[in-house]
Amino acid sequence: MSDDSRAGRWRNAVGVVTAVAARPRLWPAAVTVAWRLIPTRWWARPPFLPLPSRAYVRFRKEAYYGDSQTSFRPADVLKYLSWVRSWRS
Repeated sequence: MSDDSRAGRWRNAVGVVTAVAARPRLWPAAVTVAWRLIPTRWWARPPFLPLPSRAYVRFRKEAYYGDSQTSFRPADVLKYLSWVRSWRS
């Protein structure tokens, strides 16, 4: 993986987190989604972080964008969280 690719992913992740942080009404939905994505016994497998599996993330990108290499866009994440929030009401 090139440094440019890694830097781009971090930049995108920061954009998503910033977009969600600016919308407090979506925080409960974001926490709920993040909690549900944590794999069982995440502490027992490298990288020892509560991150969703790469296969799952690849599948979600392929299903949404038609390409597993596309990064999640902040606007799309906000739309998804709004949808999740609407189901909770």
